[in-house]
Amino acid sequence: MTDTNNQAAANRHIVVLARNAPCEAMRVAAGLTIFGHEVDLILMNRTLTEAEADSEQAELLELCDITPKTTVIDMQSYFEYLDTQALAAQILKADRVINL
Repeated sequence: MTDTNNQAAANRHIVVLARNAPCEAMRVAAGLTIFGHEVDLILMNRTLTEAEADSEQAELLELCDITPKTTVIDMQSYFEYLDTQALAAQILKADRVINL
C-alpha cells in the first residue's frame, strides 16, 4: 500500500455518543481530529448544564470545527436535532462509534 492509501485507511469517520459524560466526550471528539479523523459528536440523554456548555472542552469543539448534534429535544434550538432514524443513519455510516 502507498502512503496515500495508508493515510486514507487510517482516517476514519467516527461518531462520539455523549451519553453520560458530555465534557469527556467533547474532549475525546476534539482529540480525534488531531489524527485526521472526521468526527461527529452527538449529545444525548439530557440538556447540557451551563458549566458544560461554557467549558474548555466546548471551546475545543469550535477550534476543531466540530458542530455537535443532539437527540435531546430541549437542545434543538442550539444543535441539529436527530430523531431515532437520523441517529441510526449516523451510526450506520460511521467506521467507529465511541460511547461515553
